[in-house]
Amino acid sequence: MGADKGFAGKVVLVTGGSRGIGKAIALHFASRGANIAFNYLRSHTSANEAQKEIETLGVRCVKERAHLGDAEKIRGLFETVEAEYGRLDVLVHNAASGVNLAAAELGEKHWNWTMDINAKAAWLCSIEASRLMPAGGHVVNITSEGSRNVLPNYFAVGTSKAALEAITRYLAVELAPKNISVNAVSGGYVDTDALSAFKDKDRMLADGEKTVTGRMVTVEDIANAVGFLCSPEAEMIRGQILLVDGGATLGAG
Repeated sequence: MGADKGFAGKVVLVTGGSRGIGKAIALHFASRGANIAFNYLRSHTSANEAQKEIETLGVRCVKERAHLGDAEKIRGLFETVEAEYGRLDVLVHNAASGVNLAAAELGEKHWNWTMDINAKAAWLCSIEASRLMPAGGHVVNITSEGSRNVLPNYFAVGTSKAALEAITRYLAVELAPKNISVNAVSGGYVDTDALSAFKDKDRMLADGEKTVTGRMVTVEDIANAVGFLCSPEAEMIRGQILLVDGGATLGAG
């Protein structure tokens, strides 16, 4: 994590920030002086632990249980951020869900659940965030290579991530008049709880090590990329999908 305090006094909201990649992103910004807000859905224990860990870095942290498939809950989340902080400088849409089934096995409710959280929520959260952001704000969406490369039983999630990337490009243009940058980070295989949902987790872990660096991508690698996209040095990067996979997709592994 960066040792500088380049985000001191800023407010960062990370959706799904209680564990995994989301927690790493929240800690990254907190270590650089930002006050944090995050939502979670299920585990109060994980949320409480994440909040305490963030606060030990000397910043404020607000957590709220909010189901991002519900537009009313999204509005409530941003009302909390506004009440607690009065502004928002960075939104990281990291929260994701889905059902790992082939297209022929997928039910309509599975499709709607996945699309609501992974794609629709990114749109709604970005619009809510833009109302609280001063000029120079940032939105970063977390996507995956399953949006372009077909993975087994990843139909709903992969197509939702493809939609998320399209949302990123459109919002980069529509929010530009407010000088809000919108980009996305796509990670390679990262060893988090999300991989446990796949039947071939062991193969995916092995594939994840086939990078030109000889190691898997970590949650910290993703967090560093997000931090960069929210820095002044990235001002002219707009509507892009930044791939962080250690060169795995180069086919040299």
